[in-house]
Amino acid sequence: MDLRGKRFMVVGGAGLIGSHTVDQLLNEDVGKVLIYDNFTRGREENLASALTDPRCSVYDVGGDILQTDILNAAMKDNAIDGVFHFAALWLLQCHEFPRSAFNTNVIGTFNVMEACVANKIERLVWSSSASVYGDAITEPMKEDHPYNNKNFYGATKIAGEAMMRSFHYRYGLDYVGLRYMNVYGPRQDYHGAYIAVIMKMLDAIDRGEAPIIMGDGSEAFDFVAVEDCAKANVCGMSSNVTDKFYNVGTGHRTTLKELAEKLLNLTGFNKEIQYVPRSQATLVKNRIGCPKKAKKEIGFTANIDLEEGLKRLIDWRASHESEVEARKRSVK
Repeated sequence: MDLRGKRFMVVGGAGLIGSHTVDQLLNEDVGKVLIYDNFTRGREENLASALTDPRCSVYDVGGDILQTDILNAAMKDNAIDGVFHFAALWLLQCHEFPRSAFNTNVIGTFNVMEACVANKIERLVWSSSASVYGDAITEPMKEDHPYNNKNFYGATKIAGEAMMRSFHYRYGLDYVGLRYMNVYGPRQDYHGAYIAVIMKMLDAIDRGEAPIIMGDGSEAFDFVAVEDCAKANVCGMSSNVTDKFYNVGTGHRTTLKELAEKLLNLTGFNKEIQYVPRSQATLVKNRIGCPKKAKKEIGFTANIDLEEGLKRLIDWRASHESEVEARKRSVK
């Protein structure tokens, strides 16, 4: 899709990845960016810069994907050309509240797809997850890696992928799905089961305490900066491929021990890492994605290395202390 002059709706546009995607879209010659969000997890502060642009607005009657009449009206009344769908309950919330997770992640995604078909949306970019893979059987994981998921969040994303494909063949829905690895960066909250470990380590350092790692620190992940994820979403929308899923990651392996050491080095804090028994049996221990297919087919390459990305996160925390404190309280 040629983005010039086009009108986009970003479902879940006030969240971590959504708000950065809004920023990235506004760097393009687009006609309009409409944010559709119920602000359950997303925050108005994340949109402070974007909303100074006259092309950007928040849908003013709410933005719940379970309210199909409102969802359809938002697309129809704003003559939307392309949709980005990020709205979902997070991993541990899905574990504790599977019925709500099913309603939001499965029924809600169905509603978005149905509204896209009804309103003749040209293209949908959907937020899947590397959680569909579960623990790595082979490394790095290519897109044909088998589903090895053991938690309900991953199950909802697998269901979403299957529905996307069926809507493509039944109704001609033009879509691309993106399987994000471990996303981190400015505006990060404390809800992500894996990314929150960065925030909690930094909290400990702020208190003058040692960072804590669950397990022995050998668990390894592919940490990808949220700014790169935003770029991947725009690449997905502007590409001409359809009915495919792509990894969004760096392809680089970082253990939790290495992560903690980097944070200690960047903050200049000298303290021994503390290790505690791992308590979440449903969390994966090893997940690194292969980035080659995304580079070849949608032109996406992650450019921000982990050290630079962590510096940006640390700087954002320092300049947004009140927001960070509010995010801490929101999960207590």
